[in-house]
Amino acid sequence: MPLSRPSRRRRAVWTAASLSAAAALLTSPVPALALPGPAQPGPASAEVDPALADAVEGGGDASFFVVLKKRADLSGAKRQTAHGKAAEAAYEELKATAKDSQRSLGAFLDKRKVGHRGYWIANAVQVTGDQDLVAELARRDDVQRIVMAQTYRLDDVEAAGGPVAASRGAASSGTASAATGDSTPEWGVKDIKADQVWSQYENRGEGIVIANVDSGVQYDHPDLVANYRGTNADGTFTHDYNFYDPSGTCATSTTPCDNNGHGTHTMGTMVGRNGIGVAPNAKWIAAKGCEAAQCSDANLLAAGQWILAPTDHNGQNPRPDLAPNIVNNSWGGGDTTFYQDIVEAWNAAGIFEAFAAGNDGDGATCSTAHAPGSQAPAYGVGAYDSAGRIASFSGFGPSLVDGSMKPNISAPGVNVVSSWPGSQYKSSNGTSMATPHVAGAVALLWSSAPSLIGDIDATRRLLNEGATDVDDTHCGGTAGVNNVWGEGRLDILAAVDKAPHTAVTVSGTVTDQVTGAPLQGIAIEAGNAATGTRTVRTGADGTYRLAFAPGTYDFTLSGYGYAKRTVTGVELAGGQPLSQDLALAPLPSHAVTGTVLDVTGTPLAGATVRVPGTPVDAVVSRTDGTFTLPKVAEGAYALTVTPAAPVLCNGESTTSLAVDGAETRTVRLPARTDAAGNSCAPAAYSWIPGSGKVALSGDEDAKTIALPFPVRLYGVPYTSAAVTTNGLVNFLEPRVGDYANETLPKAAKPNGVVAPLWDDLTLDKKSSVQTATTGTAGNRRFAVVWDNVLFADGSGARTTFEAVFDEATGSITFQYKSVPGGGASATVGIENQAGTDALQYAYGQAVLKAGSAIRITQGAQR
Repeated sequence: MPLSRPSRRRRAVWTAASLSAAAALLTSPVPALALPGPAQPGPASAEVDPALADAVEGGGDASFFVVLKKRADLSGAKRQTAHGKAAEAAYEELKATAKDSQRSLGAFLDKRKVGHRGYWIANAVQVTGDQDLVAELARRDDVQRIVMAQTYRLDDVEAAGGPVAASRGAASSGTASAATGDSTPEWGVKDIKADQVWSQYENRGEGIVIANVDSGVQYDHPDLVANYRGTNADGTFTHDYNFYDPSGTCATSTTPCDNNGHGTHTMGTMVGRNGIGVAPNAKWIAAKGCEAAQCSDANLLAAGQWILAPTDHNGQNPRPDLAPNIVNNSWGGGDTTFYQDIVEAWNAAGIFEAFAAGNDGDGATCSTAHAPGSQAPAYGVGAYDSAGRIASFSGFGPSLVDGSMKPNISAPGVNVVSSWPGSQYKSSNGTSMATPHVAGAVALLWSSAPSLIGDIDATRRLLNEGATDVDDTHCGGTAGVNNVWGEGRLDILAAVDKAPHTAVTVSGTVTDQVTGAPLQGIAIEAGNAATGTRTVRTGADGTYRLAFAPGTYDFTLSGYGYAKRTVTGVELAGGQPLSQDLALAPLPSHAVTGTVLDVTGTPLAGATVRVPGTPVDAVVSRTDGTFTLPKVAEGAYALTVTPAAPVLCNGESTTSLAVDGAETRTVRLPARTDAAGNSCAPAAYSWIPGSGKVALSGDEDAKTIALPFPVRLYGVPYTSAAVTTNGLVNFLEPRVGDYANETLPKAAKPNGVVAPLWDDLTLDKKSSVQTATTGTAGNRRFAVVWDNVLFADGSGARTTFEAVFDEATGSITFQYKSVPGGGASATVGIENQAGTDALQYAYGQAVLKAGSAIRITQGAQR
């Protein structure tokens, strides 16, 4: 044991191979390998990545993906015309296919005590294991291929200089151009003629939602905050469904961040105000698929799933109807990837994707573009400079992956000024900077010609036809389309000119019915069954504008403090714009009072009570649990109550709130749960003395014990488990050296654990670990007891605690006979086998008391 306790390790990620390793493409052939060793008597039936075979040879472990043969049938999604319905159809089919085909593999891995994590968008399961496990999996007839986990890089930001300005000038009110601050566009925006689309078509991306998979975004950057879909009309924010951080890098899961700058820069080029963005009136959302400058397969897959079906910040409660229209991807590397499955799923859902071709070019060498941008299904983008020359770093084709022509098109990518964290701006070079020009251009195209929304093939065709040809055939192709420029230089005005011009523009001003004042931030939802719903908000002057394909539409106007108004059956005929001013009636306000109770029904002080999405100031419950919201406008809302730290077993409550007069509510907080539905609550203390000693001694020891009945953890039954000196029950493997407890969940081992008091503990002659079984078959309780164990910090303090497993209910109870310091240095909770989900009661908090008990009720079943 180290003499001093080490500093906390940073949150680990799945082991990833370097980009120099030749990883296998899930959607193209990979040579099947005969793995050495006795575990493989015959040839493998599945293709095995050579890099993986090398990594596990000699007894090492590696993280890899098991790709199943069964593919989802996405033809039904492709037939849907409404965006939300297409995304929902794709999501449901992908989920059902993965659930059905991964069931057998999951049971196989559970039986072998191997943690795993499944992904539905690529029908792949992530596993960490050795050569023998790889060989066993390769022989399964449901497995298509097994590939090494790898890490991609963000398409390099080749710095053209530091921050270029603290401010580029605030947008003023007045004309439409000034209101969006786009009167002085950056050179790239002008070069692709986006500003001419603004002026000639009076269109800036209204009603379109763009996303990026990147390093995150500074959501409150002055040129991005107004366009963030999570910005409410009153200036508050709703980040659920609008930002997702599967990497866990942001300080809190509820607040967006960008710890690299790359994502903020690419988002600015797509939708930024003050002339930096191509489509400054489009809305944006983002998935942080990249930890910082690099992006692991696991986080990219999670981000890819979120794009198709956005979730809350916990990754739960998916809403495919909130999927974006367009997604930008300025990352890549190597010549192999399984992101092709994700690209095809997005396209089936009508989501247009743009990928950077990469920055590994030298201005001459061919086949320097990299995946995913170099794959045939992806729309890859090269870069050029303001003089119209291809950038020296821009990746050329033909593709090393499948021989396809790459890039598909080229866009401005040198000395591109865009937004940067810290509310600043930066000039950068890269195909990363070119790609968002294309994504923003599609927003202009779809907003101008809404009949194209979701039509990926027609959109690509128009972009290609509108592009300016550049004759450079030294890597193959023709003057019109080649492996240096693709179809040529992006010209969005030409593409819009060639688009169907049947759209009908609806515009007007929304005012207060009583005062006549213009209303800012009023949401206008418009749509029908065939097209789905699109949303815009009124500007500072109360105006709105949105283009539609001809048809019959319903319009619903809503905003805090005003009565909702719906106008149905509005006929829009081609070539006949409709001007419609609307007035909304203000609503009276009333007080909302009540009491907050904790999970046990006891009044809870310090809880935050708020009405999300409204300008009503949040309040904090008093010492007796009471609260008062003095003034809430009539209407239907959500009432959210969040406990103050330490939250322990108290969950967050969100209930409906209908205000039509003075309201009084009693809110009892639910038990906090993890993603699997496990929950905890205080329990009656009923100590079970140990009766049989476990052969553990000293420091860093572990022993496997037989369980008197099958014990389930996250739905998986076990008949044995390992017990360690450090207060852990490990269901996957016996481990020593886990003295530095961490937060749960974590991808790094140990996984599949029950932690009644995970800390740096040791056993001396006064200490022991014991077990005991009580009750009769069907109603037994099994206890693992750490008796008088010594903290290894040199303090001389000792603790006695136990974990009790209940045969009848599957619950797990932690009991504490003595716990000096209240567990201030410990981790308490349970974690699943893949390290992706956990119910953590405490981490480094002095919240445990002698004579107390905590019961975890398991809700997970497979």
